[in-house]
Amino acid sequence: MNAQNTADSYILTLSCHDTVGIVAAISGHLAKIGGFIVNSQQYADLESGRFFLRIEFQPHGDQFPGSPDELTKGFEPIARAYEMRWELRPSSHRPRLLIAVSKGSHCLNDLLYRWRTGNLPVDIVGVVSNHPDLRDLTEWHGVPYHHLPVTPDTKADQEAALLSLVEDSGADYLILARYMQVLSPELVERLAGRCINIHHSFLPSFKGARPYARAHERGVKLIGATAHFVTSDLDEGPIIEQDVERVDHRATEQDLVVMGRDIEARVLARAVRWTAEQKVFLNGSRTVVFQ
Repeated sequence: MNAQNTADSYILTLSCHDTVGIVAAISGHLAKIGGFIVNSQQYADLESGRFFLRIEFQPHGDQFPGSPDELTKGFEPIARAYEMRWELRPSSHRPRLLIAVSKGSHCLNDLLYRWRTGNLPVDIVGVVSNHPDLRDLTEWHGVPYHHLPVTPDTKADQEAALLSLVEDSGADYLILARYMQVLSPELVERLAGRCINIHHSFLPSFKGARPYARAHERGVKLIGATAHFVTSDLDEGPIIEQDVERVDHRATEQDLVVMGRDIEARVLARAVRWTAEQKVFLNGSRTVVFQ
């Protein structure tokens, strides 16, 4: 193993127009440079004609490139030949997250706990909120808290400040952990593919206020949650993860609320983890998620 290269392994992710020879080109190049494949997943979407690949590999032998830049440069001719969208990063790479929240603490608390205990491979660089309520929780975890109040008259300025926080903190993703504000189309466009939201899975049946109360009135038998990328179509972006639980006639409105919060926290954590592990690919209005 080349002593100059300190990374234990690398992850190559790519998507491109599907055609013959992509896997052979990648695996052949890795064999040539001494890259030992430890995990590989691929998917050919016959409907869209797109191909998706995630390969994790380790250095093996003295011929392996001595730096990440040299390693990246060696892949560039293949990427150009197949017109790939691609990334090559060390497996140890930890995306930087800025979390936006309003007053509900369940998703924020879950993400902070998983991160603090080393069970979420990210760096949380800050929490931003339109309310001051969750400052103590956030700062107890040693994370900066940014209070950006918003009114209809100040929304543009507030979003400009929010975008500045994203840029100044170097955040790779903005996570809406029950942030009860609708982002403007302009902000959504600036954060395309970098903003993840969580909501209950009653939509579109129970949009608006008090969804659990109205679901209880209708006697629903399933409740759940959906994590998705944010687009200008409200709550209709590409879905990353969903989960449900069955309820019966004994469940009260409060029972639904408690169960729903638990599902929301779990589903958002999975979506964040899989995105951080470079397992999530945008595929038009859908996603490809490798397990």
